[in-house]
Amino acid sequence: TGWLYLRTWPNPVFEGDTLTLQCQGWKNTALSQVQFYKDRKLLHNPKAKWFLPMGTATLKSSGQYSCAGKMTFIPHLGTQRSEMTTVQVQELFPPPVLSAVPSPELREGSPLTLRCQTELHPQRSASRLLFSFHKDGYTLQNWGPHSELCLPGAQEGTSGLYWCQATHEGSRVQKQSPQLEVRVQAPVSQPLLTLRPRSTGLAVGDTVELLCETQSGSPPILYSFYLDGKILENHCAPHGGAVSFPFTVTSEQDAGNYSCQAENSVSKETSEPTTLSLDGPRGLSALTSSHWLVPCLSASLLGVLVIATALVAYFRPWRKPG
Repeated sequence: TGWLYLRTWPNPVFEGDTLTLQCQGWKNTALSQVQFYKDRKLLHNPKAKWFLPMGTATLKSSGQYSCAGKMTFIPHLGTQRSEMTTVQVQELFPPPVLSAVPSPELREGSPLTLRCQTELHPQRSASRLLFSFHKDGYTLQNWGPHSELCLPGAQEGTSGLYWCQATHEGSRVQKQSPQLEVRVQAPVSQPLLTLRPRSTGLAVGDTVELLCETQSGSPPILYSFYLDGKILENHCAPHGGAVSFPFTVTSEQDAGNYSCQAENSVSKETSEPTTLSLDGPRGLSALTSSHWLVPCLSASLLGVLVIATALVAYFRPWRKPG
């Protein structure tokens, strides 16, 4: 084993470096039939002589290397093998991490700063990194020395998936950050409350539909319906849009001022009140006719009986006997 030894360079080796293996004989003795191995597996390269270019080093290039060959001028020794040499490829810089400042969830109009964070190995800190920023498959900022990207006023269209890339200037090493979802929340606008089919001239037994809708605002939106300030029901619109609350008028207590409220994670707004009124006589007729009709009929019958009794008493003294 002392007849051959394996050299690797550069040493130390970093990602992006060109890794080269060299098999040398004792006192630089000429070699023949040289073969190289990684983790005891033959590296096939028919053009290899005493050295083998391994190309651009990556973290996967790390391993146990050795070489074998014959001493050209000492043929009786046969094939000799070098000792194992450990190659540990150093990480030039870790994959970047993209962060959103102040938060990946923010209110519409707020400033947003994207930060692509990573750093070079201390032994290579004299060189510099370049950064690029991307969103939904589009490049926002091409390669440059700045690790931050400022978006002064975030809008709903700013929402999406972002990532960044970092590369070592002058090398082929490029690394990408995990994707970061940015969500810009727009506040809800004041909702509009509509009563269908109308808000006046209603009667007991009529069906009414309350329709509440806000023209803008990021979903999901929670709608709440109120009568004279007291909550009636909640409805959630997971994708935005309008919601309705149908009900049947059962009594005078259903008349009053109705309103609705729209709320999302950013804000909440209340509609202007809408008054629902009942048509007095017609509205009450269906509910009270059976109650006032009975006492009226009873009073009429009583009056007839009183008059009949008085007439009988008046005429009875004039009847002749026998």
